[in-house]
Amino acid sequence: MTLQYRTSLLARNAARPVAAALAAVMFAASFAGCAPLIVGGAMVGGVMMALDRRTSGTQVEDQSIELKALNRIKDTIGDRGHVSATSFNRMVLLTGEVPSEQDKQAIELAVSRIENVKSIVNEVAVMNKSSLGSRSNDVILAGKIKATFVDARDIQANAFKVVTERGIVYLMGIVTEREANRGSDLARSVSGVQKVVRVFEIVTEEELARLQPKQQPASGSTAPAPAPQ
Repeated sequence: MTLQYRTSLLARNAARPVAAALAAVMFAASFAGCAPLIVGGAMVGGVMMALDRRTSGTQVEDQSIELKALNRIKDTIGDRGHVSATSFNRMVLLTGEVPSEQDKQAIELAVSRIENVKSIVNEVAVMNKSSLGSRSNDVILAGKIKATFVDARDIQANAFKVVTERGIVYLMGIVTEREANRGSDLARSVSGVQKVVRVFEIVTEEELARLQPKQQPASGSTAPAPAPQ
């Protein structure tokens, strides 16, 4: 398994089907503020947790890391900035805005000291805090991207975690190279996306097969009877 983290500029915009737009509203309505669109599959129930490529223990651990990180961030900068922390497979993505480089580095140091954090991607910008309107737009944009993944049907939408800040899209997940490229292209196609940043763990198709949840037989089904000899 390898870690991939690279930035690609917006290449094109394209309209999506009406179904995607409707789904986007449903996704956006499920979240408040500028938190990442998906903060662990477990947030939307046991089904999503079961489909997540992380173990259930890692999903719970990621949620714990996020809560601890937000507390550390508040203790470090108070109300001086706006910073979000998203943990996926114990890798923490920091996004948002702070007034100084010192604050940016102080936040990274504070979060790095949280138990079980294995790496940090610090994408915090040194600038004035984004407006409430900008953050609301980010939530809607993330919903559109997630809906676009669902609409595409040739990728597993819940394999991607989508985080947005000021129109910049961060994609996280345990994915193959093909999935990473397809997901990035789909995200770039959504109107309003300024840039796509890839924060993936890249796995081979063989590694992915081992990570995929085993299919359970339908309720009430029985194994087929052996053929007569």
